[in-house]
Amino acid sequence: MKTTTGKPFFLWRHLNKLRWLSLSLVFAMLVFLPYAHVYQTYVAAHAYDLLADSEKEIYDVMESLTEPFVSDPEKDLDAVKGNTWSGTLFGFKMSDPLAVAGQVAASKRVYLPFLLTALVPLLATLLLGRFYCGWICPATFLYELNSNLAAWLHRAGLKTGNRRFDRRLKYLVLGAGLLLSMLTGSVMVATIYPPAIIGREIYYAVALGGFGAGAVFFVGTLLFDLLVARRGFCRYLCPGGALYSLLGRYRLVRIQRVVEQCNDCAKCNAICEFGLDPLRDGFGQECNNCTACIAICPTDALTFRLQLHDQPDQGPGHLGRQYQREKAAGEQDRRTPAGEEQP
Repeated sequence: MKTTTGKPFFLWRHLNKLRWLSLSLVFAMLVFLPYAHVYQTYVAAHAYDLLADSEKEIYDVMESLTEPFVSDPEKDLDAVKGNTWSGTLFGFKMSDPLAVAGQVAASKRVYLPFLLTALVPLLATLLLGRFYCGWICPATFLYELNSNLAAWLHRAGLKTGNRRFDRRLKYLVLGAGLLLSMLTGSVMVATIYPPAIIGREIYYAVALGGFGAGAVFFVGTLLFDLLVARRGFCRYLCPGGALYSLLGRYRLVRIQRVVEQCNDCAKCNAICEFGLDPLRDGFGQECNNCTACIAICPTDALTFRLQLHDQPDQGPGHLGRQYQREKAAGEQDRRTPAGEEQP
């Protein structure tokens, strides 16, 4: 990882493609797991001949997909269970830190085994910051597609939302959600947390044949982003985003600008869906290391560095017009003798 000035490592600009692959795989997993559960149920019932035609289709497809990898579907498919809220991956249990915080608030006690399931995500957030929001969250997959839709509508001459609110609103939502969890004894934050909603709603659609109220709420967040504020829910209202921002405030891995390579084109600011200011080194705790700004930079002026704080504003990029004018003026001043007027 590059920690000095100079041209960044060439692979950094391709990380955004890897991020999209990660988001796609996570979303595909959330679709696959309910079907795997339904298939397990059919296998356990030993009643293939009694299944409806649509159920037989599910059985046959899942059998074809899993047969090369498992010998006993009823047991072996339990290796991966759950969703991004809380699940099991080959015997290793992991939970979203917000799931643990909500459960602690609702039960008013700390259950150590469940607390430990958030250890890996917690450590990863302390190292990489709000990376979950950019690389894993299944809602991000849909929100970024929604942003593409907004861009197409804008090009077509239709107005889309671009209002700005106070980013601290989401911390209020997080606090209120945990307080309501304490008062009601239920994990209330899960009712408005998009990753938890998507995991539940996909399961309802596959296993139960329909959607719940959470699907209506999530569609509402898509419309809010489209008509009111770009990535508005993640920026201003998401309780998980608030928690990850707090945990990742002093992250070790940060995107930083190489001022010697910067030409002040401002494409990094335009592409950032969280309204940050990479052009003037303004990343802060909201940055999710999505690398979109790195991918779009035409001069490779953004890279990763290991440090606990963002670089202070380094001023205009050295390849930009403002810096070149200031540099030329400074050189002219040095060439002009004291007391002699410049031409």
